[in-house]
Amino acid sequence: MAADQLKETTVSTDPVFSGKMISLQVDTVKLPDGTLATREVVKHPGAVAVLAVHEGRLLLVDQYRQAMGRCELEIPAGKLEKGEDPLEAAARELQEETGYTCGKLTHLHSFYTSPGFADEIIHLYWAEELSAGEMAPDADEFLEVHEATLEEALQHIAEGRIADAKTILAVYIWQLRLTWETAVR
Repeated sequence: MAADQLKETTVSTDPVFSGKMISLQVDTVKLPDGTLATREVVKHPGAVAVLAVHEGRLLLVDQYRQAMGRCELEIPAGKLEKGEDPLEAAARELQEETGYTCGKLTHLHSFYTSPGFADEIIHLYWAEELSAGEMAPDADEFLEVHEATLEEALQHIAEGRIADAKTILAVYIWQLRLTWETAVR
């Protein structure tokens, strides 16, 4: 079947909830065979995440995550503000959460977190030319900065201490980059 033959057409949208970070709607859709179905959709403004390695150590933040019911080690990340450029947001989040600023940010990839029910997209950046500075977390953000070697980061993944997709992806990108740099030397 061609992609256009798989398309679902929205017939109606019923807003259910609108909060500070997300909204939820229930869409009635017409399926390719003409029948109707419902789709629950979480709307999100998008986010940025930053893979920052300083002197061979990955910058991570340790933060309690209510949805998980525990603390999680993650790369610096945060929600896009309305109309905010992702590149500027990545620099902002890096500084707010770790205190570090960077001379160069490179876009690595943008990816959807859970396309089966959410439209959240995360823009992942590589930060270079890092300089230490002062953290400036949001008023409701309590976190600690951690650093990890590649081996430590991989161990954190194996132990479940790093369990979110964006951070796992960043660690594996870092590992691939180090492998490639070693191979071309």
